[in-house]
Amino acid sequence: MELSIYFLLFGVLSCYVYGEQSSQNFTSIFSFGDSYTDTGNFPTLAAAAGWPISFTSIYPPYGETFFHQPAGRWSDGRLIIDFIAEEYGLPYIPPYKAYTGSFNQGANFAVGGATAINVEFFEKNGYVKFNMIRDSLDYQLAWFEELKATLCASTEECKEFFSTSLFTFGEFGANDYSFMLEAGVSVNEVRTYVPQVVQLISAAVEQVISAGAVTLAVAGQLPTGCIPIILTLFQNSNSDDYEANTGCLKAYNNLAMYHNVLLRQELMRLRSKYPHVKLSYTNYYDPIINIVKSPCLPGKYCFIDKPLQVCCGKDGPYNYNLTELCGMPGVDACQTPSTYLHWDGVHLTEAAYHYISDTWLHGPFADPPIKAPRN
Repeated sequence: MELSIYFLLFGVLSCYVYGEQSSQNFTSIFSFGDSYTDTGNFPTLAAAAGWPISFTSIYPPYGETFFHQPAGRWSDGRLIIDFIAEEYGLPYIPPYKAYTGSFNQGANFAVGGATAINVEFFEKNGYVKFNMIRDSLDYQLAWFEELKATLCASTEECKEFFSTSLFTFGEFGANDYSFMLEAGVSVNEVRTYVPQVVQLISAAVEQVISAGAVTLAVAGQLPTGCIPIILTLFQNSNSDDYEANTGCLKAYNNLAMYHNVLLRQELMRLRSKYPHVKLSYTNYYDPIINIVKSPCLPGKYCFIDKPLQVCCGKDGPYNYNLTELCGMPGVDACQTPSTYLHWDGVHLTEAAYHYISDTWLHGPFADPPIKAPRN
């Protein structure tokens, strides 16, 4: 109850502080994150690391809806970062490790599978059985510092350059928790790592603020218990483990909510520390839960009546299993991806990303909205 009152009061104050601000026209966008934001870094880094790439987003039907071919994105089409770029009349943000042109209008440092905690932690503790790509948040920040030296020549010049940039941070923590959970770590033990993950996100935000960032959007966790891979890996016959109104797994959704509470508290602290900065909390949890509970939303978005089903998959209760993944031979996509929430069992469809991006840009699922709310 105390937390609910706390956030209610903060929401009122946020509306008062930001409600009168006009939306800014950004000249560049810089993005950090994982596969929900990656626009092509993963295939390049995976190939360089000697990984087999037969299961990645370089194969059809990835990209079929908008690009009509694989475009480095883990979806059938555009991602939230693409819709944000469109909103501001900017080109799609190029992947830093897979592009040789100019980054004057922004760069995407996000990589599929990226973690907040350093990758060596997962290898050292045996949470993964493979050599990870060096793509965790600390590596992405190092790439930013590397690029920064080519964009501006002094502290003052950098602050001027980045003052008209939008910085976005994806839902860091999702892979951290998933790697541990899939390794057999209990939900309760994984929960103890949440404060560390949130602090790493906070430190990253402060690093780019020190470089001159004044407009940032930081994403919280999705309802993890509604994601088909989690529903498949941890399915059981105990009805008490599932939410009655969604069919999602309670424990994993509770983990995500705990992360989101701590993240929002930390962002509030940063707002007080940096009053000149506009720092938005971008909410994945509520728009996705809304779709699961009520697939046909007001307006143009109407999803399938079974919103936990996967569009591009095969077999299993959610049309998903770990041996027949999207992009593999014999695994086809549904005929109408725009009516599905889930694309491949882990990632969302372009239609879902479009809906969520709209709620982040104009409200109500960003605090404050990245752009001024519509009248």
